[in-house]
Amino acid sequence: MDRVADRQKSSRHLLYPPVEPFDRRMMDVGDGHRVYVEQCGRREGIPVVVLHGGPGGGCSPAMRRYFDPAFYRVVLFDQRGCGRSQPHASVEANTTWHLVRDIESIRSALGISSWIVFGGSWGATLALLYAQTHPERAARLVLRGVFLMTQAELDWFYGGGAGQFWPELWDRFVSPIPEVERHDLIAAYGRRLFSGDLMLETRYARAWATWENTLASISNDGKGRESPAEFARAFARLENHYFSNVGFLEEPDQIIKRIDRIAHIPGVIVQGRYDMICPPFSAYRLNRAWPGSDLKIVERAGHALSEPGISAELVQIMDRYRQSPSVRSIAAHVD
Repeated sequence: MDRVADRQKSSRHLLYPPVEPFDRRMMDVGDGHRVYVEQCGRREGIPVVVLHGGPGGGCSPAMRRYFDPAFYRVVLFDQRGCGRSQPHASVEANTTWHLVRDIESIRSALGISSWIVFGGSWGATLALLYAQTHPERAARLVLRGVFLMTQAELDWFYGGGAGQFWPELWDRFVSPIPEVERHDLIAAYGRRLFSGDLMLETRYARAWATWENTLASISNDGKGRESPAEFARAFARLENHYFSNVGFLEEPDQIIKRIDRIAHIPGVIVQGRYDMICPPFSAYRLNRAWPGSDLKIVERAGHALSEPGISAELVQIMDRYRQSPSVRSIAAHVD
């Protein structure tokens, strides 16, 4: 058994058994976009919305398994332009604020008054921005691998910081770009990802996705695997679009500057000690600024949701919430 398969086996046994959705739908959210939404677990259970990473990662069946299906009503959706949402790989009318509006549209359509917001990486960014925009709707936040959408974080990952730990992988990521353009790799990749040449876009999308995916797990052996073409193109185009615009935020370090909006909301931050994509400093900063938060550092873990230590901590948090009277009361308030 190879190391990747061994890691997946060791994390999956920590989760609840596979569960099928009781509801699947395509929602028209305007601007020519239709998003895929599913619900699983208990129809009358405590509502949880799961925000996937990327931008552009899409949700997966494994994401349903962090929650006791006899207790939680779990809502997952593919954000604009990725997964099963349409149009695929589109960046038109696709910004952070469109996604925040989509989350509210889904909540309203499902008749949910407030819910637990569960997200990792970019999903943690989106969870924080959603909660700051609609604090009355976010009853709890459960975050993993915190990304605050700052220029410093982008510079770390696309400016050579992480590359100092993985120089051979960094060379592989940088080498397709002419030296004269390497001072701004996000822009250089962007010119190719939006060239209009499908083959060229796919080739550079795979290089972009491989750089990130290979660094996601602490058990990585440096080889990496290419993502399927369709997934890679959506993932790379959407990430590049969002990162080129620094998440479409209204001011630098916006999440920390507006933390007072969610100071009263309880939350937990789960962070891998050896996260090479979103280093622990961002989680530490967030925890220091946010009075309602607890920080759980998982010592032998990287970035990926599938890391055994990360998975175990998240399942335990959601299981503990089952015993909380304040959490149990969430389901009693439904629109």
